[in-house]
Amino acid sequence: MSGSLAATAQDRAGLVLEARATRIRWLLIFWLFVLSGVAFLDRVNLSIAGKFIAAEFHLTDIQLGNVLSAFLLGYAVFQIPGGRLADRIGPRRVLAVGVIWWGVFTALTAVVSSSTGHAVLSLVAVRFLLGAGEAIIYPASNRFVALWIPSQERGAANGWIFAGVGVGSGATPLLITYIVTHLGWRWSFWISATIGLGAGLIWFLISRDSPEQHPWVSPLELAFIRNSDAQKSGLADEASAESAPISAMKSVVPWSSILRSANVWAVTVSYFCFGYIAWIFFGWFYTYMAKVRGLDLKATAAFSALVFLVMAAASPVGGVISDALVKRRGKRFGRASVAIVSMAAASVFLILGSKADSPGLASVVLAGGAGALYLSQSSFWSVSADIAAGSSGSVSGFMNMGAQLGGTVTTTLTPIIASRYGWAASFYVAAAFAIIGASTWLLVDPNTRLDSSLIGPTSSGSKGT
Repeated sequence: MSGSLAATAQDRAGLVLEARATRIRWLLIFWLFVLSGVAFLDRVNLSIAGKFIAAEFHLTDIQLGNVLSAFLLGYAVFQIPGGRLADRIGPRRVLAVGVIWWGVFTALTAVVSSSTGHAVLSLVAVRFLLGAGEAIIYPASNRFVALWIPSQERGAANGWIFAGVGVGSGATPLLITYIVTHLGWRWSFWISATIGLGAGLIWFLISRDSPEQHPWVSPLELAFIRNSDAQKSGLADEASAESAPISAMKSVVPWSSILRSANVWAVTVSYFCFGYIAWIFFGWFYTYMAKVRGLDLKATAAFSALVFLVMAAASPVGGVISDALVKRRGKRFGRASVAIVSMAAASVFLILGSKADSPGLASVVLAGGAGALYLSQSSFWSVSADIAAGSSGSVSGFMNMGAQLGGTVTTTLTPIIASRYGWAASFYVAAAFAIIGASTWLLVDPNTRLDSSLIGPTSSGSKGT
């Protein structure tokens, strides 16, 4: 009797689930927001602890810049393999393994001792491998977005994912400064690694590669996802293949088509410019406020946090604006106009902020530049999902490689420019890149999809944990 009652209760629960539209896609987008924040906690902590590491290892600013660049080089090099892997085996496992990887190498950063031979080289190697592990986070997330999020919601979804960049980066100065001053710089890396490992485990438990595989997704939510205009244009068939056996075949855009695409090259060049500007803030803003503007440790942490929190707020706002414009004026206007206006505005803020007399005013104006830049963030990732058919991980990985190469140039070139021409010149160069990045968007057409007539094999994950 009790068994039949339990069965009846389960049947009723199933009927309730079918009768209402669940929002599991947004729960998983929220957790990608969390993973995004953790990723930037793991990478920005070196910028905050850099002062103490430089003192212990006797590093110059240029040597510290090389350590920062090592992360970005590894991050850039593995963007394409990470994106292709997400296309082939799905974002769930790729992200879970990636988070474990970067947790391990974050912890290993603290293990390197200044008393060992080639200590600086060891730091460079560990940071390079950390970058290699973190390379999967956004291409795999974009693969998830392409399969789970209707086209008309992709701006908001990507905005929330990249809000994690601002939140993670904004919380990092305050958290890492507290840990460093109370426990020492090595503890900042151990604690960051522990947080990352926990977040990765939760992702693996609650996520699936496609809505069809997820037991919590109601038929109404699945119908909403699959009935969008983007899904009708080709992703629906691919997504259905996700729930097929592991030997299933689904379309993967060949690299020849990707590399011939004017859209891909345009967004990649623009994202190179985006990366150059962003890493002025991620890599050098803390040092700039402390050394050039003369602020103490706590004030520097507070102003740095302000910049990143403005990024966090701007990213979803830009996504929502872009989605609204897409509905009213179409994809090309909706995605491109937001990117053009916001990147152009960022150039103005960068110039004005570098000229400001007071540290407080400079930080507020420069924070406006960071916010303006991040209004454009979701446009890049939404377009790469819209045009990529079955290879959103590969295309966004290629695009993001451009951004990280831009960041690699920034972390190395910025102290060189600053030492020869002053720190204002470093911000002027970033402003010039913002104008170039804005102009390149004139060449982007999200309505032109990549040719997927040539297909290759890719296996999908099976349902269940």
